[in-house]
Amino acid sequence: MLSFKITTVGASSGVILTKEAMAKLKVKKGDTLYLTEAPDGGYRLTPYDPDFARQFALAEDIMHDDREVLRALAK
Repeated sequence: MLSFKITTVGASSGVILTKEAMAKLKVKKGDTLYLTEAPDGGYRLTPYDPDFARQFALAEDIMHDDREVLRALAK
C-alpha cells in the first residue's frame, strides 16, 4: 500500500505522488486525476474520467442500435 502526505501548494493543499505511484496509475506530470466514490463507501483515485466513460458507453449503444442509420448517413 502506498501512503501520501497532504502538503501546502500555494493557498491550496495537495498530494505529492511518488514515481512508483505515477507508474502504477500510468500518469505523467500535467495529467488529470479523478477522485470518485467507490461502492464500499471509500474513494478511488483514477486517471479515467467517469463522465467520459459514461458518455462513451452511451455512444457505443447508439452506434450499435442505429448502425444502419449511421451507415446510410456515412454515404
